[in-house]
Amino acid sequence: MTMPAFAEELGSRLPSADEKAAANQLRKFIAAHAAGDAKLRLLDDDKIPAEITLSPALSNLLIELLRHVGSGDAVTLVPVNQMLTTQQAADILNVSRPFLIALLEKEEIAYSMVGRHRRIKANDLFEYKRARDRRRSDALADLAEMDAELL
Repeated sequence: MTMPAFAEELGSRLPSADEKAAANQLRKFIAAHAAGDAKLRLLDDDKIPAEITLSPALSNLLIELLRHVGSGDAVTLVPVNQMLTTQQAADILNVSRPFLIALLEKEEIAYSMVGRHRRIKANDLFEYKRARDRRRSDALADLAEMDAELL
């Protein structure tokens, strides 16, 4: 796919109203046809049809991505093997960089040194985030249970 020279990538800005509408339309279309291996037919620039088979896993990934864009969120894809800077990792966790560095120094998240700079493997960061979210969810469930006992 080619991108016009004047186009700004979507990950660095919020989607426009037209982009949100297109994302929602495409998401609904893929979701309606996502059972099994869905076939997506496209016309290239020369009006030659091309057929692409979307596996259920790929359909689900596209649906999730399009759901975020359709909601107006800026989205950036991060490969799981990518090495992140401390600022990128802090942004993903929605914490300050000093707080992230404290987590690294407490060895709560694995990292490596590249020269004088810390680098975090995206997969390790996402593993920490899943565990953190699980602990938060469990704590919230415990609070809800305690609240229910008081009623």
